Amino acid sequence: MLLNELNKCLRQAELVFSDAQIKQALAEQARKINLFLQTIAEDSEAPVMLPVMNGGLIYAGQLLPLITTPVVIDYIHATRYRNTTAGFELEWKVYPQTDLKNKVVIVLDDILDEGHTLDAIVNFCKEQGAASVRSSVLVTKQHTRRNKNIVADFSALDVPDRYVFGYGMDYKGHLRNLNGIYSI
Repeated sequence: MLLNELNKCLRQAELVFSDAQIKQALAEQARKINLFLQTIAEDSEAPVMLPVMNGGLIYAGQLLPLITTPVVIDYIHATRYRNTTAGFELEWKVYPQTDLKNKVVIVLDDILDEGHTLDAIVNFCKEQGAASVRSSVLVTKQHTRRNKNIVADFSALDVPDRYVFGYGMDYKGHLRNLNGIYSI
């Protein structure tokens, strides 16, 4: 995509959440996750934090330094969007290298929209024998089209039912690096 097209998109976009608002919401979300992690028995293995690539990269990079419990960090790469604005069948690109059996797993993703990808990843972790699987997302999109099987255990922010990008979320494979969340 040409830079002039991306710049035009940015000029037309509306700022939904600023960097400061996101950081404040992440601090509160981390507090809740830390409380949950304190409930894990001391003789348990360290929990596994599993960012979903590529969207979960920036979100996880901001959230994980706020987590006070020792954790294992791995990742998973599954996608439905393939650098477009519409979802397709789920494509599995990379599975975690960490054995998830008998471990507490927290899946970290950028957005809970319709929930198909997150639901499939949570189910994959359960199939691998995880003791417990929780989901944590930067944003939950507010609409009624969501897969009824999935709810984020931890969500930092709610966004309107518009196309959002920035802070890990992309616009046709671009603009993930923006330090705010925008909509068009």
